[in-house]
Amino acid sequence: MKYILTISRIIVGVLFIFSGLVKANDPLGLSYKMQEFFEVWGWGFLDNYTLAFSVAMIAFEIIAGVAVLVGWQMRLFSWLLLLLILFFTFLTGYAVFSGKVRECGCFGDCIPLTANQSFMKDLILLVLIGFIFIFRNKIKPVLPTRGSVVILFFSAVFSFAFMWFVLLHLPVMDCLPYKVGNNIPEKMKAPPGSIPDSTVISFVYVKDGKEVEFTADQFPEDFDDAVYKFVKRYDKVVRKGNAEPKIKDFFLQTFYQNDTTQALLQEDKYQLYLFLKDGYHKGTWPEVMETIVQTATQKHISSFLVTSIPIADVYSPEAPAVFNKLFPLRLDPVVIKTVARTNPTLYLMKKGTILRKWSYADLDKALPVVLTLSANPAPAEQVQPVADSTQQKP
Repeated sequence: MKYILTISRIIVGVLFIFSGLVKANDPLGLSYKMQEFFEVWGWGFLDNYTLAFSVAMIAFEIIAGVAVLVGWQMRLFSWLLLLLILFFTFLTGYAVFSGKVRECGCFGDCIPLTANQSFMKDLILLVLIGFIFIFRNKIKPVLPTRGSVVILFFSAVFSFAFMWFVLLHLPVMDCLPYKVGNNIPEKMKAPPGSIPDSTVISFVYVKDGKEVEFTADQFPEDFDDAVYKFVKRYDKVVRKGNAEPKIKDFFLQTFYQNDTTQALLQEDKYQLYLFLKDGYHKGTWPEVMETIVQTATQKHISSFLVTSIPIADVYSPEAPAVFNKLFPLRLDPVVIKTVARTNPTLYLMKKGTILRKWSYADLDKALPVVLTLSANPAPAEQVQPVADSTQQKP
């Protein structure tokens, strides 16, 4: 019994620490996943608090994992772990049986698990934690009280400090499809060797007041237009494939809704893209960005502002002056959440390939890189090739 209890503690403790560290690398990812659940449940009023929930939950995961390994205050932590795993199992179970959420974000974006995989993992953990809970009084601390408290204290400090760092400077390990080195147009294609969905054309008719459905090769023998009233036809998926691209919704538009995605991403020239959500961070970064744009302009490097905020806000007196020196483009706000884990985030790209990217807090590191870039060929005419001729600043 003692050995089984020890092994259970090690498995639970290591899994909780590992899961917490993976999510701590990108707490915004868990925050957005929470928003997805809240949207399904109609709890949108909690969206502004999801980042705080995310940080607190991740820190607790790591601290609880350490507490289980050192065996400190197991009467308390066994209760907390049991409540937490019951909550996680409910979430993953809801995702499986409702079908409304495809992934639960248990290991963040670095180790994506399907809802079924997450649910099975939580069921196994529930059994292990239930075993620990039943025999919690038999667990003795591995270290003296002072040693356990010191370890837990530094675990908490590390957890919060690490999350503060990545929220300010971008994730340490980039597991998103927009990581450095990826080519966006390639990621917008289905993976090589992938299998598309297998579909059949299905027809829906009404007969004797009831809807009946059949495929093109299964028409009923008594079919007659006087008996069967057509309702609709649609493509029915009979076998789900895996031909889903990593990037699906990256569509750049001018503010007059002209699609410029392919025109820009196929240019064999250096380009700078400043991705901006609403409610961007204040600070000194606009001055640094202005210097970067000036340097880029001298090298004939185009600079773009990619945002979802209204054009009037881009050029408002309260907005940073550097916005006036960037060509504005629109992108779906949900996509910007994935592209820009800090707000704003600067990308250096060439022919659709992400060469470098920087948080707004690290723009001082972007300037030396732009200075070392070779100049793009001078354009024949000093006009933006993708701009609308009718576009004017308000």
